[in-house]
Amino acid sequence: MSDAERRDPVDGEHLLEAVDDVGDAQEGPARGMRVLSSDTFSASDAVGGVRGIIESVAPGMLFVVVYIATGQTLAPALVVALSAAVITVAVRLFQRQAPTQAFGGFLGVGIGVLWAWRTGDAKDFFAYGLWVNVSWFLGTLLTIVIGWPLVGLVVGLFSKAGPLNEGGSWAGAVAWRQDRPLRRRYALATVPFVALFGLRLAVQLPLYFSSEVTWLGTAKLVMGVPGTALALWVSWLLVRGSTAAREPSRPLPGP
Repeated sequence: MSDAERRDPVDGEHLLEAVDDVGDAQEGPARGMRVLSSDTFSASDAVGGVRGIIESVAPGMLFVVVYIATGQTLAPALVVALSAAVITVAVRLFQRQAPTQAFGGFLGVGIGVLWAWRTGDAKDFFAYGLWVNVSWFLGTLLTIVIGWPLVGLVVGLFSKAGPLNEGGSWAGAVAWRQDRPLRRRYALATVPFVALFGLRLAVQLPLYFSSEVTWLGTAKLVMGVPGTALALWVSWLLVRGSTAAREPSRPLPGP
């Protein structure tokens, strides 16, 4: 093995946290995709646990509740949503825990608050989330079209041959591309994510353009964390055992 291949394994936790930092924690499945390489599926792990759900859902839910309770007044709803996001980050910092997941949600909420405040239109609180879904939809679809399905990349990354494990390498993480049936399997397992983001856009874009703020916020909550968990579960069902299937067979011991 060459010196380049003997590098220390990549820190997978920090790698995925870096992805989460630049997106809405409720919209993108980056953190939960590590469960695709697990032998068992945990819905809690897939969505960041109970605390992760609260941090992801609370700002948007409070925005809708306060917006309705104040007779569709924008300012109080924005203040409450942003305050909730700030509190989630502050609590993690106070407890000396990694604030990455909360910060990812704070970034999305902050952009939404700024967008809606500048336009004066409550529906724009959700505009950033829609763009995130557009990005994920096009990105996941593109990975299938070009023959590098996202699920294959994730599973390869966490496989024994991948760079997150001692002795693994980036070349080992994409060795599955030489196996055509396996490549098709990973492409099929990426389809649930394309469908998830496409369905979100199909439902939420008409609500956005018709300024149905309450229904838009409700749709985002319903199709957010639950939708992500469902897509991850279906994808996991399609790929489980695929890593073991690629392990080369060993000769039987002699008599």
